[in-house]
Amino acid sequence: MSEISYIPTHSRRSSMKFLSAKLISLAIPVAIGLNVYFVIPKPTEVSKQAWRLLAIFLTTIAGLMLQPVPLGAWSIVCLTVSLVTKIQSFKDAFEGFTNQAIWLMVISFFFSRGFVKTGLGDRMGMYLVRWLGKSTLGLAYGLAIGEALISIVMPSATARAGGVFLPIILSLATASESSPEHRSARKIGAFLIQSQLQSSSSSNALFLTGDPQNMLCMKLAESLRVKVKSLWVTWLKASCIPAISSLMLTPFIIYMIFPPEIKRNPDAPIMAKQKLEQMGHIKRNEWIMMVTMLVVVTLWIFGEWLHISSINAAMVGLSVLLMLDVLSWDDCLSEKSAWDILAWFAVLLGMANQLSALGIVQWLSKCVASFLKSLSVGWHVELLILQCFYFFIHYMFAGQTTHIGALYSAFLSMHLKAKVPGSLSALLLAYNADLFGALTHYSSGQAAIYYGAGYVKLEHFFMLGILMSLINLTIWGLIGALWWKVLGLY
Repeated sequence: MSEISYIPTHSRRSSMKFLSAKLISLAIPVAIGLNVYFVIPKPTEVSKQAWRLLAIFLTTIAGLMLQPVPLGAWSIVCLTVSLVTKIQSFKDAFEGFTNQAIWLMVISFFFSRGFVKTGLGDRMGMYLVRWLGKSTLGLAYGLAIGEALISIVMPSATARAGGVFLPIILSLATASESSPEHRSARKIGAFLIQSQLQSSSSSNALFLTGDPQNMLCMKLAESLRVKVKSLWVTWLKASCIPAISSLMLTPFIIYMIFPPEIKRNPDAPIMAKQKLEQMGHIKRNEWIMMVTMLVVVTLWIFGEWLHISSINAAMVGLSVLLMLDVLSWDDCLSEKSAWDILAWFAVLLGMANQLSALGIVQWLSKCVASFLKSLSVGWHVELLILQCFYFFIHYMFAGQTTHIGALYSAFLSMHLKAKVPGSLSALLLAYNADLFGALTHYSSGQAAIYYGAGYVKLEHFFMLGILMSLINLTIWGLIGALWWKVLGLY
C-alpha cells in the first residue's frame, strides 16, 4: 500500500496566504500600468509614446515597491515589455547600463568585498568600537560626523558609502553577529545602515563639495543669470545651522523609531582591544588595500584638477586589486548585490531619462506652474508648494543627477516668476536635491548601495525614507527659514 503524504493544515494556509500576497503585489502594478495605458485620457501636449512609457515606468516603480518578484527580475520584465511594444528602442532601453554612476556603485561593492576579505574593514571597525563602542548610538554618531568631515575633501556620497562607510558598518555588524536578510539584522546592522544613509543627506548639503550635484545646481542657476556671490562661503553659511541641526538629531531619531536590539555593550571597547591584539600587525593584503584606497580617494578628491573622473579612479583601484590578487574575479562575480543593482537601477535610470527626453517631465512642470498661477498667493506660499513638489516628484526619478538635469532649471524659473529671491531659490533647490537622496532605495547612488547590503527590508526603507524626509524638511524649513532671514537671503 503506497504512503499518502500529509501536508499540515497550517502549512497549506500559510502557502495560500503567501500566494495571495504575491498575486496582489503583482496585480496592483499591472493595474496601474493598464489604467494609465488604456483608461486615463492622454493629455494633448504629450505624445503617445511618452504616455505609454509613463505607464510602464509607473508599473516598474510600483513593482519595485511591492516586489511580486525580485527587483532585478521585475525590472527586466518591464524592460522587455517596453522593447516588445516598441515603446523604447534597444539603444534607449539599455542607455542606463552605460551610466558612470551605476558602475561606480558596482565597483564600490567590490571595494567593500576587499575590505572584508583582507580584514582591513574589521580592523577599522574595531578601532571605532574601541573609541566609541560603549553604545550603538555612539557608533552611529561617530560614523555620521566622520562622513560630514570627510565630505569636505571627498565629493561623492556614492564613493563615501561604498568605499569607506559601508565596509566599516559591515565589519561592525559582523562583529555583533548581525547578518543581512536574517532576523539578526536588527541587532545593529539595520540601524547603522539607516542612520548613516539618513545622516548622509545633511552631510551632502553641508559643504558645496559634499556631492557633485551641488556644483551642477549652481552652474544651472548661473545659466539663468542667478549668481550666488562668494559661492563656497555663502553655501556653507546658509547650510551650516540647518544641516548640523539635522545631523545631530538624525541618529537619535532613527534610534527611537528604528532601534537596534543591541543598545549598550560596556565591554565592547575591551573586546575590541583584545581582538586587535589577536589580529597582530597589518598584513600584506591589508597594506595593499589601504594604499590602493588612499590612492583612489586622492584621485576622487583631486580628480577635477587632474582630469580623472571618479569612475576612472575606481577602475584603476579595482585593476590594481585584481592584478595583485587581493581580489579575484570570483570575488567580484559572487557580489550578487552589485549585479542586482546594476540590473534594476540601470533599467529605471534609462526609463527616467527617456521620459525626460520625451517631454513628460516638462509637461508636469507646466501643470504645476498653471496650478500656482490659479492660486494667486504670495511668493512664500508658492515657494513652499514648489519645494514640496520638487522634493516628492523624486519618486519618479532614479538618482539625483537625472532629477536635477530634468527639473532644476524649470523649477528655478518658476521660483523667479513667483518673485522668490534668486539666491534663496537656487540654494534651496540644491539643498532639496541632497535631502531627497534618502527617500527610496533608488533615489541616489548611496541609497542603492546601502539597500544592496541586505540589512533593511524594502518596506522599512520606504517607511523610514518618507518619515525622515518629512522630519528633515521640517528641520530645514523651520530652523533654516529663521537662519536665512538672519543672513538676509530674503
